[in-house]
Amino acid sequence: MSVEAELRAEFDRWERTETVIFKVLPYTLLAICLFIALLLPLWLVPVPLPTVIGLSVAAAAWMAWFHTLHPEGSGKGGYYAGLMALTACLVAVAPWYGLFTFVGYPHALHYLKGHWRYAGVTVTSMISAMAYLGGLANARDLWPAWAAISVISTVLAAAFSRIAERADQRIVMQKQALGELREANARLETALEENAGLHAQLLVQAREAGVLDERQRIARDIHDTLAQGLAGILAQLQAAEQTLAKPPVLRRHVTNAMNLARESLTEARRTVYAVQPEALAEGRLQDAIGDVTRRWAEVNAVDAVLTTTGDPRPMHADVEVTLLRTAQEALANVAKHAKARRVGLTLSYMEDLVTLDVRDDGVGFEPDTRHANGSPHGGFGLTGMRQRVRRLAGTLEIESEPGGGTAISASVPAIPAGAER
Repeated sequence: MSVEAELRAEFDRWERTETVIFKVLPYTLLAICLFIALLLPLWLVPVPLPTVIGLSVAAAAWMAWFHTLHPEGSGKGGYYAGLMALTACLVAVAPWYGLFTFVGYPHALHYLKGHWRYAGVTVTSMISAMAYLGGLANARDLWPAWAAISVISTVLAAAFSRIAERADQRIVMQKQALGELREANARLETALEENAGLHAQLLVQAREAGVLDERQRIARDIHDTLAQGLAGILAQLQAAEQTLAKPPVLRRHVTNAMNLARESLTEARRTVYAVQPEALAEGRLQDAIGDVTRRWAEVNAVDAVLTTTGDPRPMHADVEVTLLRTAQEALANVAKHAKARRVGLTLSYMEDLVTLDVRDDGVGFEPDTRHANGSPHGGFGLTGMRQRVRRLAGTLEIESEPGGGTAISASVPAIPAGAER
């Protein structure tokens, strides 16, 4: 059961107890006392029945009037004073109405505030003491005993009243706590509804981001595999067309084109299934880049060398794929634009970074130039390289000038194989 439910159950029990004490018990005691008044004449005990009946009816009507016309308890002090006045009159003429006098104690605690509660307890004790002595006449004759009984009753009743007052304060504090708890629950429900809406928005955004990321991945892989492969095949076929009279040279260009077609087909299939490139699946990163460099040099008849520094070690698959694709794209750009005679690649393993540098002695270009598609040098390749590197919180730097060659440096965190990104 929740805290709110427990408090609510306790308040319900307390409200039922209040109903018994302040509404059921007074009428019950008053009826018992009236019943005794009606029986006493049968035993030849003189009883002023008209007075007793009239006062009893007046007391019942007084309580009914208050509970009916004042459901919220307004006018509590006046109600209590009137009830005690009627009780004192009943006890004065019929001492057994001391039973009914008992209701004055809980009524004083419930309907009076502060020190007035103890004043009410004192008045109730004095009326009860008069009942103990047999009515007003005996109390007047035995006033010292009446005074002593009143004092003792007042002290005892005041002590119990103090305990009851603290319990009442606890109930009030619990009611306040329940109200605050309800407000907190309402705010929590509102916050949960808002969070549910935000969660739904985040799911939509995450799905859209995932779709965009997958599209970019496929676009990069298509560019790095199929597009480059088709461009290489076209270049080899064009070269073959120009050497029809030279069968050995023609055969070499056709063979290169066929090899490029096979490699492109294999990479296309691996892209569809989102697995590592074949070169990485079958060897280490430095071997994969070295093999790509060697085959590129053979196809393009350009001197290209890979140098590895540091401590080569297995890296996370994303790190190795990013650096391999960067090497492929950089070499493809050299073949398409640089007109270089030599290309140098350096793969550097450092403590917290892995860096790939690609330098050529080609014609160079102006890195700050922006074309219609918003990318330097007008191609998708550099944009794809940047996207790959930035996904790993790495950096891509390009240095070039017309006639001065080009240097591309990609640095990514050295995330070891098997580690979580």
